Amino acid sequence: MIRNVLSIAGSDPSGGAGIQADLKALSARGVYGMAALTALTAQNTQGVSGVHPVPPHFVADQINAIFADIRVDAVKIGMIANAAIANAVADILARHRDVPVVLDPVMIAKGGAALLAADAVDVLTTRLLPLATVITPNLPEAAALLHDAEAKNREDMARQARALAALGPSAVLVKGGHLEGDESPDALASGDHVTWFEAERLPTKNTHGTGCTLSSAIAAEIAKGLPLAEAVASAKAYLAAAVAAAGQLSIGSGHGPVQHFHALWATNKE
Repeated sequence: MIRNVLSIAGSDPSGGAGIQADLKALSARGVYGMAALTALTAQNTQGVSGVHPVPPHFVADQINAIFADIRVDAVKIGMIANAAIANAVADILARHRDVPVVLDPVMIAKGGAALLAADAVDVLTTRLLPLATVITPNLPEAAALLHDAEAKNREDMARQARALAALGPSAVLVKGGHLEGDESPDALASGDHVTWFEAERLPTKNTHGTGCTLSSAIAAEIAKGLPLAEAVASAKAYLAAAVAAAGQLSIGSGHGPVQHFHALWATNKE
């Protein structure tokens, strides 16, 4: 049976991040992707120039329409935009506690633009985190959620992962892509236990949408029935291959997207 995954996130017209990246990753991982939009953005590979939030009641209408008619095997949450939307999403998901939730706390775009209003951080922390099967913050996002300094090493990452787990999610995956050095490790905390997922840092600027892609791939694997640690390992391997193949694409002059369909699209060979 093909599994169904709902992404609740913002739109990226350049196709590299947000809902567009989510649907590509979900499709590439073999599940049926659905989407409820929380915001429209004006952005490209060079940055975000505008954000237009969807009215909270209409965000709720989209999600309710899906749950009223379609089996949802997992939910991925990305850009929430503001407190009112965060509350609307939390109200609905609290009625569907049997559905796994992967929460990617999208707060800052790669170019530095704020994608989450300051008043939404508390709502995200107190209402959405406790509903999550796993949250997937990068180092700046983990620090912002904890009002702490950004992690500089593995010890900091493990400590912050445990601290975030204490706020209510079943598990926390702190992503180490912002660490200095040749490695890009991720720390998965469930309670006091931390599991490490290792990866080499790939020399490329084409990393637009990596967080969206990873969280969506995790949601796909959970929907298909994989235990969380196996879902993370599978999703991380998929993302690494997508980043490695990003050079197959020619998209913009800034941070280009990853190649979501690296395993499916034939490329010209000399």
